Amino acid sequence: MTLPMSDPTAWATAMNNLGMAPLGIAGQPILPGTEYIMIDLSAVSNNKINWAMEDNQDMVNIIETVYRDFDPALGMMTGIPPITPMMPGLGIVPPPIPPDMPVVKEIIHCKSCTLFPPNPNLPPPATRERPPGCKTVFVGGLPENGTEQIIVEVFEQCGEIIAIRKSKKNFCHIRFAEEYMVDKALYLSGYRIRLGSSTDKKDTGRLHVDFAQARDDLYEWECKQRMLAREERHRRRMEEERLRPPSPPPVVHYSDHECSIVAEKLKDDSKFSEAVQTLLTWIERGEVNRRSANNFYSMIQSANSHVRRLVNEKAAHEKDMEEAKEKFKQALSGILIQFEQIVAVYHSASKQKAWDHFTKAQRKNISVWCKQAEEIRNIHNDELMGIRREEEMEMSDDEIEETTETKETEESALVSQAEALKEENDSLRWQLDAYRNEVELLKQEQGKVHREDDPNKEQQLKLLQQALQGMQQHLLKVQEEYKRKEAELEKLKDDKLQVEKMLENLKEKESCASRLCASSQESDYPLEKTMNSSPIKSEREALLVGIISTFLHVHPFGASIEYICSYLHRLDNQICTSDVEGLMSRLQHTFKQEMTGVGASLEKRWKFCGFEGLKLT
Repeated sequence: MTLPMSDPTAWATAMNNLGMAPLGIAGQPILPGTEYIMIDLSAVSNNKINWAMEDNQDMVNIIETVYRDFDPALGMMTGIPPITPMMPGLGIVPPPIPPDMPVVKEIIHCKSCTLFPPNPNLPPPATRERPPGCKTVFVGGLPENGTEQIIVEVFEQCGEIIAIRKSKKNFCHIRFAEEYMVDKALYLSGYRIRLGSSTDKKDTGRLHVDFAQARDDLYEWECKQRMLAREERHRRRMEEERLRPPSPPPVVHYSDHECSIVAEKLKDDSKFSEAVQTLLTWIERGEVNRRSANNFYSMIQSANSHVRRLVNEKAAHEKDMEEAKEKFKQALSGILIQFEQIVAVYHSASKQKAWDHFTKAQRKNISVWCKQAEEIRNIHNDELMGIRREEEMEMSDDEIEETTETKETEESALVSQAEALKEENDSLRWQLDAYRNEVELLKQEQGKVHREDDPNKEQQLKLLQQALQGMQQHLLKVQEEYKRKEAELEKLKDDKLQVEKMLENLKEKESCASRLCASSQESDYPLEKTMNSSPIKSEREALLVGIISTFLHVHPFGASIEYICSYLHRLDNQICTSDVEGLMSRLQHTFKQEMTGVGASLEKRWKFCGFEGLKLT
């Protein structure tokens, strides 16, 4: 209930002395300046109002007036619902208090016991680390004569109690229904409990409430976590399925009927993408065989026919892009011109002749507008210059690419240019002869007609003479270019001849060195004279014979010439297949060739027969 008061500070002091929390309607502490408070009238039934209010007779009179309608047996007033401990502002455990405000604990009266708050100057009681999902508390310091009923009476106001495990050593474990109830129970830690009005040691104790670790709490917490994890996985999976792109339609299996349908679709531009995907899937599945090879070839041919269409479409799109760029550039140029005109208007208005006639506000606006227009003009000008620079860079890149290509194919290009220059020279000569004939015909016609004053004829003659002079100059330039190209060709030919001579000299030196090595071997080992007529001509071939013999010795069933050459290419990329095959065919007692397989799998394989050839030789 609400009561007016004149001194809120004295009222709060009196309520603290009574053991009642001076709380407002919402359960918050009373602040100075409030006009109404909520009090617990159950304290009046304990006849403590007189000594609590000795220093404030006005408050005593007010409470006595209220007490006339209060029924101590029922614990309620007429027209007021029953007061429960969990009502806002009236519960044993008050709601959370801000950390910067000191907590004032009150005396708690129960039916069978009384709880006295601890000394506020003492530090808060220590607690262990809270286990995950904790719903069980440890309560120590119980009176020796305390029963389970008294424990329930004290702690049931914190919340629903599921189980109590009481020990004979003045402690117990209480398990609540929810986790937040544990926090309410911890509020009672440090209270002194007294059973009834007895002062016997067995009827008193100091409560110590702390977190307890229970297997049931941990199991329920783990189950809850697993449930939350499942829900999170399900949510993520649903989100992924929602964001996942739709699967492509399944590709039908190959058949003659489906092949004809796909072939028709390949000819249609609108259905080409779908049909070519089906064709690709069939080829990757391995549907191509001898029976269906012709059908697949026709479909591949149909796909190839779209290359020209795609190239033309690309060229059209590039043309559209260039046109759009050109339009944008023109539009931007027009905008810049208009900006220049606007800026010129501002500058002309800023001159002394017109500037003096404007007011101060007008001058300020004109200067601001001029600055804004100049900034926007500069931005657009930079953008246009950037576009032009990009075009110049693209042109320079194209020139660089062209120069690199010409350098790579310089020799072939020179030959082709020389031939083209020859053809162009011949065509220019024929054109020159034709022009000369035309000039002669015109002169003859002019002599016959005898019209020297005809302006049209004179103009035609001048044009023909100018064209003839231009053709002659062009012919001279072409001849000079032709001579320069011929000189370059001759230089290249000379370089080629020098390189060929150097190669011949190197070959002669190599042959001389091999002869010297052979002669030294003949002088040191006379028994090896018979080997000069052997099919092995150089040390390189001897090395190849040794490597091939080792390779074929590891492959007793033989190997094809391609397989042997692929192994030799790992050692030297310059080895030729024909040279290796010729070398092996010359050594008939070392290597032999056999045909293996049946039908289409028939192939030639080389085998090592050196051990058998040693017996024969």
